[in-house]
Parts: sequence; structure tokens; C-alpha cells
Amino acid sequence: MPSLTNRNYSFAFIMITSLFFLWGFVHNLDPILIPHLKKSFTLTTLQSSLIDSAVFIAYFLMAIPAGMIMKRFGYKAGIITGLLLFAGGSFLFIPAANTQQYAFFLGALFIIACGLTILETAANPYASLLGDAETSTQRLNFSQSFNGLAATLAPIIGARLILTKDYTETELGSMTEAAKKMALAAEASTVKTPYFVLGAVILLVAIIFWFTKLPEIKDGEEHASGKNIFHAFKHSHLTWGVIAQFFYVGAQVCVFSFFILYATKSAGIDKVKAADYLGWGCGMAFMIGRFFGTFLMKFIKAERLLAIYAAISAALCLLAIFATGMITVFAVIGIAFFMSIMFPTIFALGIKDLKGDTKFGSSLIIMSIVGGAIMPPIFAYISDVTNNIQYGYIVPLVCFLFIIYFGWKGYRVKNITN
Repeated sequence: MPSLTNRNYSFAFIMITSLFFLWGFVHNLDPILIPHLKKSFTLTTLQSSLIDSAVFIAYFLMAIPAGMIMKRFGYKAGIITGLLLFAGGSFLFIPAANTQQYAFFLGALFIIACGLTILETAANPYASLLGDAETSTQRLNFSQSFNGLAATLAPIIGARLILTKDYTETELGSMTEAAKKMALAAEASTVKTPYFVLGAVILLVAIIFWFTKLPEIKDGEEHASGKNIFHAFKHSHLTWGVIAQFFYVGAQVCVFSFFILYATKSAGIDKVKAADYLGWGCGMAFMIGRFFGTFLMKFIKAERLLAIYAAISAALCLLAIFATGMITVFAVIGIAFFMSIMFPTIFALGIKDLKGDTKFGSSLIIMSIVGGAIMPPIFAYISDVTNNIQYGYIVPLVCFLFIIYFGWKGYRVKNITN
């Protein structure tokens, strides 16, 4: 674990790191929900991509209020608020399944994402600031590594809990309309137990945080607090960080959310096997990449490693577009490995030396996660229009080009005048 400057910070760091696992777990259930609800409600790829849009539009709408909560009440209050919304949205999956309304599912996901926005706005800078400034990027990458662990476990567990009644097209075709409707309703209802358990766990974590004394880190306390959120944009490296994070999250969501649909088409494997490749392949690669990337940063500057990894990811996108068979699956797993360090590295570089603008800067970078709401529908639209999901990888390819620039030049901190 990267060094902390105070022993009292150790437990706080452990608790904060647990949040990275929890939100990573629920995010990585979305790739299971997309093919699951796509079939249950007979959706197009574009319509099913609204699952991502419902989640990531919340980041855009809630990021500034989340920053205000942190600025007014502190990190702990923000974390507890985020956890309660997270739990509440999870419990709403039960009435959503009972009513059999796709819009209700999207609403529940939106509420979960509102909670996650507040959690990420608090936890990312908190982990970054909770220790030596020199190791902030390593520390944030370490915490984010547990997000990678969640990316490994969630698809494997989720597939076996949610895809339990996965009727084939042949089976559905042999049913009467009434029987088919009941079968699809039974498929949709399999989400109730997993999300109820998840909500109960999150509620328990919120209670633990309530009774836990966390050190309130005063970022840049020797500097005047930023005048407003627009003042933070005077930092050019923050502006480029917001742009890079927008495109990174867009790329990541495209890669993970459409993996099962992609693998079943490009490699001809079934959904459960594709989910296993998503977990043991992409998820494991993502987790190992985070730990390995954190290690490499002892020898290679974070911004340089970011640019190198983005360039390799762009090259692998070309393979995902034009190759066929299992090599396409392995190419996407490779992308997951090289994407692994991008979010925390962009975040840490983007808020570096913001001083009094740190909390506003954090809100802006979290706000840029809206890329996850915008890029997947573009990916899905290209897939529907061309009738070839592989062509959708043009979208993450373009995204990685922006990240290359941020790691090359955009990260540089420039002094500003008040």
C-alpha cells in the first residue's frame, strides 16, 4: 500500500478503498443488465444503451451538487448521503421488476448513479489527499485497483444470478404470446434478489461510516477557497483533464457494457461464456493492470505511462474492428488491461495543484463522466446502422486519441493569476 503520513489515516484509507469496490461492482452489473433487459423488453441495441445513459447522465446532473455537499458539510457527510441513495436505488429494482416497466428500471439506475456521483466526488480526492502528495497518483491507483477486483467478480456472479432464465429464441418462438410474455417477465424478475442483497450491504456500510470517525482532510487549507466552479477552469490542465476523462469514461463504458453482445457476435460464444470472459478476462485484466500500473509508476512518470497505454489501446481497437473469431475477444481484454490506469491517473493529474479549487475541480472531472452517457448510444447507433457491432469500436478508438494528447501535453500545470 502506498505510504500514508499518519497512522490514523490507515483505517480511513481502508474504508474509502472499500467504496471503490462497491461502486465498481454495481457498475459492472450493467453489462449483464444490457443483454438481459434488451431481450426481456425486445429492445434495439440503441434502446438498451439507455441503461448507460440513465447511469452516466446522473454524473453530469449531480456532480456540482455533490461538490457543494462536500464543500459545505465535508467528505463524511457526502459519503453517507451517497451510500443512502445507492441503497435506495438498489431497493427500487424490486418494484421495477414487479411493474415490468423499462422506464422504472432506468429510474432506479439513475438514483443509484446519483449516489455513486456523490461517492466518487468524495472518495477520489479523499484517497488522493490522504497521505503524501508525492504518492497521490499511486495511492489513487491502488484504491482504484479494488474497482478492478469488482469488475472481475460482478459479471461472473451477476450472470449466474440474473441470466438464470435465459430462454433461447427457439424456445420463445415455440411459445404462445401469453406464455412468451410470462417467460420474458420471469427473466426480468431475476434482478430482484441480487439488487436487494446489494442494497442491504450498502445500507450496512452507510451505518458503519456513520459511527466511524474519519479525518477531515483540508485540501489546500493554506489557500483561499475557489471563488466558483468557473474559476477552476482557469487551470488549463484541469480543462484537459475534464476532456480526457469525458472520452475515457465513454470508451470504458463502450468496451465493458457491450462486451457480451460483442463477443456473442464476433466470436460466436453464448452469453454466460461471454460473461465469464468479461469477468475472468476483462475484469481480471483491468484489476491486474491497475496493480501493475501502480508499480510501473515508480519507474515511469504517470503521464507518460498514460500516453503509452492509450496508444496501445487505440491499436487494439483496430484489431477489434477488423479481426474475427476469438482474437477479437482477446483484443478487447487487452484494451481492458491498458485502460486500467486511465481514470485515476487522469483524475490525479487533473486536480494536481488546484489548491483552493480542488473540490470544484473534482466535481468537474466527475461531471465529465457524462461521456459514459453519450458515447455508448453513438457506439450502438453505428452498430445498428451497419448491422455490425465491431464497427462500434471506432468510438473508443477516437476517445483514446484524446487521452494520448492529455498524457503528452495536456497534463502540464501552468501558473494562473487570481
